[in-house]
Amino acid sequence: MSTDTQNDGDDLEDRVSNFLRRNFPQIQMHGGSAAIQDIDRESGEVTIALGGACSGCGISPMTIQAIKSRMVKEIPEIEKVNAHTGMDGGGDMGGGGGMEPSFPGETVDDDGAADEGPEAPF
Repeated sequence: MSTDTQNDGDDLEDRVSNFLRRNFPQIQMHGGSAAIQDIDRESGEVTIALGGACSGCGISPMTIQAIKSRMVKEIPEIEKVNAHTGMDGGGDMGGGGGMEPSFPGETVDDDGAADEGPEAPF
């Protein structure tokens, strides 16, 4: 029976990972990462850590709220989601936090010119 329990646990972890990948591809597309830190199958509680560019990102609180509200609706075994970035004191993200976000004019290109950011499409 313990093998069945382990398989169920692996399935739950796979479903949580797939949920994050499928519903929040922008995390990885923008240089961030989402990792499962813990799944408590008895209480139905999962802990997610956002790292990389998510640490210090201004919209990471909205991403966290979306993860919390949507995961409990989509995965019946999940009752509560704890999610955090390395910036909110939620733990070490492995390696001392994430990258600091950069803004136009704050960085310098290889040719010494200031980065003006992306060109407007109009």
